[in-house]
Amino acid sequence: QVQLVESGGGLVQAGGSLRLSCAASGSIFSINVMGWYRQAPGKQRDFVASITMGGTTNYADSVKGRFTISRDNAKNTVYLQMNSLKPEDTDVYYCSALTTTTYWGQGTQVTVSS
Repeated sequence: QVQLVESGGGLVQAGGSLRLSCAASGSIFSINVMGWYRQAPGKQRDFVASITMGGTTNYADSVKGRFTISRDNAKNTVYLQMNSLKPEDTDVYYCSALTTTTYWGQGTQVTVSS
């Protein structure tokens, strides 16, 4: 079992920045990939970014050049630095951890005002 706790969401004006954090606990040794997804009400959950335990990163085209995923192994925490935010980035952001199954955090709201 893996537990994920997100933090760092909030309200920001367009062009601003936010940093999301995701603290993992439990069977962290079994995690292969950690990532961030986002979801608007009534819509599917979309991939945003991921990072492997080896440090390889991957990003959705819509966030490349604006968002950066990173991790602190000592703190078992993954971060999503979001810069140049746009109103269309408004969503609930979910942290994920992939082992033999996928674990999800509770989500954190990001709202970008125009």
